[in-house]
Amino acid sequence: MLAILMKRNIHVCTRLYHSRISDFRRGHRLGADDHLVTWMRPQRPSWMSPEDYDQMPEILELREVRFRVVEPGHRTKTITIVTTLTDPEQYTKEDLAALYGLRWNIETDILHIKQTLNLDHLRCKTPEMVQRELWVTLLAYNLIRTVIAKSAQMHGKQPRCLGFTLACQTILASWMLLSTGSCGDASTMARMILAHIAANEVADRPGRLEPRLLKRRRQHYPFMNYPRDRHRAEIGKT
Repeated sequence: MLAILMKRNIHVCTRLYHSRISDFRRGHRLGADDHLVTWMRPQRPSWMSPEDYDQMPEILELREVRFRVVEPGHRTKTITIVTTLTDPEQYTKEDLAALYGLRWNIETDILHIKQTLNLDHLRCKTPEMVQRELWVTLLAYNLIRTVIAKSAQMHGKQPRCLGFTLACQTILASWMLLSTGSCGDASTMARMILAHIAANEVADRPGRLEPRLLKRRRQHYPFMNYPRDRHRAEIGKT
């Protein structure tokens, strides 16, 4: 995966996989808990064709950095990251630690796409419609983020500080009036929408963790594993 991303000129900064052992006594030392390593090409995975596998480089030169996260009231954690940003002068160890800390934005973005935009379950049946459902949802997400960015720019705030859910609710509540022209002065209403979005600031909660648990127990009905008509036919026989 690293080689595929690098072929597309995409840099990577991710946590080292738990099964890969890192030894900072080896490789080219760049500093304390900072060195360059050489990874060998692994065996071909089952999802990759032999032709694509032959195009992958046999070795990759990567950078491994280890740092400690200290939070008051919590146990100190040691994290090792691997990155394609190998220049220690342009990308310091502190820069890489801060960059890895921004991964929380990715977590919240995926959560908004799955929960707020209801993409946790794909409802289409054919591969073509599943792709269309996915890309339309991502298009809607980018458009909403564009509106949030515009609101933040107009009111001197950071886009990440504005709530995504309220922005969705505001846009859904007003898009019909704007699209039909029944709101009177569209430009005034657009400014009101942007001001309303900018007024909803969320707290800065870095590293926030929430348990993946249900608050209420669901009813113990079995899953629908085949078409509804078949279920109805079986119920009618009883």
